[in-house]
Amino acid sequence: MLNYTEYGSATDAPSLLIVHGLYGSGRNWGVIAKRLSDTRKVITVDMRNHGDSPRATSQSYPDMADDLAGVIRHLGGPMDVCGHSMGGKAAMVLALQNPDLVSRLIVADIAPVPYDHSQLEYIDAMRTVDLTTLTRRSDAQEQLAAAGIDPALQGFFTQSLDVATKSWKLNLDVLEAEMHKIVGWPEDVTGPFDGPTFFLSGGASHYVQPEHRPVIKALFPNAFFAKLPGVGHWLHAENPLDFEASVRAFLNQT
Repeated sequence: MLNYTEYGSATDAPSLLIVHGLYGSGRNWGVIAKRLSDTRKVITVDMRNHGDSPRATSQSYPDMADDLAGVIRHLGGPMDVCGHSMGGKAAMVLALQNPDLVSRLIVADIAPVPYDHSQLEYIDAMRTVDLTTLTRRSDAQEQLAAAGIDPALQGFFTQSLDVATKSWKLNLDVLEAEMHKIVGWPEDVTGPFDGPTFFLSGGASHYVQPEHRPVIKALFPNAFFAKLPGVGHWLHAENPLDFEASVRAFLNQT
């Protein structure tokens, strides 16, 4: 079972499950989850090989989707589901494989397609941090800066650092070995998922392109699209208030 945190209390509205992206954790979404919990229960999870969830040898999307299905069945569903990046792909596979568990789907800045980039440079940067010398997170941020990591990402990555045990709360070895699956898309997953689906992207991001829309519409025929101006791939971190407002507007539709 994935580690999860609950915010708020159950209401007449479906609970909202929030699924973080690569190198993240449920902790990254705590502020947004708490704010959205004024009208419904909100659950954040740590994905496998992230945070306080179990370690595993696979990081495939069918396996991650099964993890999410287990949380929903444990807590009682169906739920609305919001996933960002890797979490967005896992949420899409969840909806396609288990449509009975998902009421509405929000996909933040990712498409159901393989990408030709890699995120291995961030693993390389995290490995340059001398964990034995750390006394506070800012020590790691300084070393990440020396490795060329953007200031905004320095704080993001170090939220997955356990200073007390001097270790990353990320299974870097498995994430490295499974990177081809993380940036890919499972070809044997079919649709459609007929529930309302909201693709919310960063206006300055290149992850969701016009040429992806036919693929998206084939799998998610009730898809809606919107962009947050002036933000990139980490749109929820760059403009959390507008991200929250967009999610609210979609969830409040009848």
